Amino acid sequence: MQQLIECVPNFSEGVDLNIIKQITNEVESVEGVKLLNVDPGKATNRTVVTFVGNPSAVIEAAFLAIKRAGELIDMSKHKGEHPRMGATDVCPLIPIAGISMAETAEFAKKLAKRVGEELKIPVYLYEEAQPDKSRSNLSVIRAGEYEGFFKKIKTPGWKPDFGPDEFDEKRGGTVIGARDFLVAYNINLNTTSTRRANSIAFDVREAGRVMREGNPVTGKIVTNADGTPKFIPGTLKSVKAIGWYIEEYGVCQISMNLTNINITPVHIAFDEVCNKSSERGLRVTGSELVGLIPLKALLDAGKYFLRKQKRSTGISEKELIKIAVKSMGLDELGPFKPEERIIEYLLKEKADSKLVSMDLVAFADETASESPAPGGGSISAYVGSLGASLATMVANLSSHKKGWDDRWEEFSNWADKGQRIKDELLRLVDADTAAFNKIMTAFGLPKGTDEEKKIRTQTIQDATKFAIQVPFKVMELSYESMELIKAMAEHGNPASVSDAGVGALCARSAVMGAFMNVRINAAGYDDKNFVNDIVSQGKAIEEKTVKAEKEILEIVNKKIGV
Repeated sequence: MQQLIECVPNFSEGVDLNIIKQITNEVESVEGVKLLNVDPGKATNRTVVTFVGNPSAVIEAAFLAIKRAGELIDMSKHKGEHPRMGATDVCPLIPIAGISMAETAEFAKKLAKRVGEELKIPVYLYEEAQPDKSRSNLSVIRAGEYEGFFKKIKTPGWKPDFGPDEFDEKRGGTVIGARDFLVAYNINLNTTSTRRANSIAFDVREAGRVMREGNPVTGKIVTNADGTPKFIPGTLKSVKAIGWYIEEYGVCQISMNLTNINITPVHIAFDEVCNKSSERGLRVTGSELVGLIPLKALLDAGKYFLRKQKRSTGISEKELIKIAVKSMGLDELGPFKPEERIIEYLLKEKADSKLVSMDLVAFADETASESPAPGGGSISAYVGSLGASLATMVANLSSHKKGWDDRWEEFSNWADKGQRIKDELLRLVDADTAAFNKIMTAFGLPKGTDEEKKIRTQTIQDATKFAIQVPFKVMELSYESMELIKAMAEHGNPASVSDAGVGALCARSAVMGAFMNVRINAAGYDDKNFVNDIVSQGKAIEEKTVKAEKEILEIVNKKIGV
């Protein structure tokens, strides 16, 4: 697997778009890096930039961006709502694929060392890159902010990890580290009171609030035996939060960092702030994401809010995202564009979904053209997706059928399964054509020398194996959909039983059509043990599919009765 890391530097400039563009130009100048998102904030006077790529390219791009930011931003003149200590305030590296956290931390140290030595900027390591856990927390490092670091940098225990221990008046200091994926998330309130917003932030953040005797605001601070303050923990784990007033919007926000969305997802954070706001006589009006979010986080949110409504969660990805956006008011302060906010969408290559992105007429025209692809394999995958889609439709209709309210969850689970099968089969529509193209590319390789012939032969064999495996996966998924189709024929909305029957016909056709492609591609593969095994498995799936279709059609025809 290709190694990928994400870098999310925060630059202390959110107003001058020309400065921001000059910084991001440095990022885009590096081959092997893809700029995903640029999110400036006027009130915070801060821009969050997100890019991804192979580790060496990413740290080169980060170094150039840090260098340029130091040239363009004058911290002695900087004002903004967000805590900050430097022109490049913080620069985290995040493992995305094919790389461990420990390896990512080493790249962070490498970047920090270079920034300190070559740019002469004081650099502090944080999170997983910082061996001294007493100073690994970003808020602890940044305490005192830019204004306080002139003295702080000279105190025992705060010597920078790299670079000079003289604070740079123009560029400030920089924090570089490695961490898990963090979601920066702000929740909007119907108040202009920063004090009330902070009260809610203290209610929910993991660190909570200082414990006081009597009056929770003015009472004497309760201390531990060692003299340190005692804290009343907040309700949300892995959450950092503060309240602030945003003049740009004319309202207060709870500004949150969700440091582990597996522990506290976005939707749980939103609901808890809603509850705590209501207890204090306030109301949440919406929210906003700063930077990017994983697709799963929004899909989980959409399902969460649908379950609260006792509605089926087995709807399309697009609709789940829409539910999440509307439920959390992510579009209150401006349009929410999934293609610009969801990390998987930004990384997706258009070629990977060329066929399934076409409309029905264009897809039919492309199939009918003189091009040999898409062919029977892609069509089989698409027909299989239609079979799963029909069964999913019956599940959703049944989940929402009047008088069946106590069964909504049963049918919702079936619809979830159907959506998963449908989505995977749709992906295989383009994968099958890509497999064919790999074979054609392999046959076009040079064969002038013995070495070239050897490479060409091996490449052809690798491509052929892939071209066998793709339609075989179509067979497996299409047969798997038969369980769902049969359940809908037996127990689903009786008015839609014919739809389940057509779904069975589609699934059967997908299995048989895909098996033809398995066999014709297997004829060109040299490993006969592999061929015999996969053909044997294919025959078994085909036989079970035909049997299942017969059983389903008997149920359907009996219920139709005419």
